[in-house]
Amino acid sequence: MTSGLATDFWLRAHIRRWNALGISMMVRHKGDPQAGAVLVVINQGAAGCTVLTQTRTLEGAKAWLRASGPDLIPEADAEETISRARRRDPDLWVVEIEDRAGRHPFEEPVL
Repeated sequence: MTSGLATDFWLRAHIRRWNALGISMMVRHKGDPQAGAVLVVINQGAAGCTVLTQTRTLEGAKAWLRASGPDLIPEADAEETISRARRRDPDLWVVEIEDRAGRHPFEEPVL
């Protein structure tokens, strides 16, 4: 889902852009630099977290899926979701965003 760009380059660009806007976005785990999938944790502080994973729509368009379900989950549950995903895919990138508003920096829609 990195638009033909290497995953590390694609993520660095998004991280620079969001950090310049004052929104904390950081890589928690580096995966395959060329083609690793990305898991995003949006931490909204005491309100909880959302975990997003890359997917495609039925039409083949890039999108994000709420791996954590429709509601915010406790940080401990988000950590368990991350651990399970990393066990399945050791090349997975894990990115965390700290934003009380729950925004994400990617152009693709969240399903």
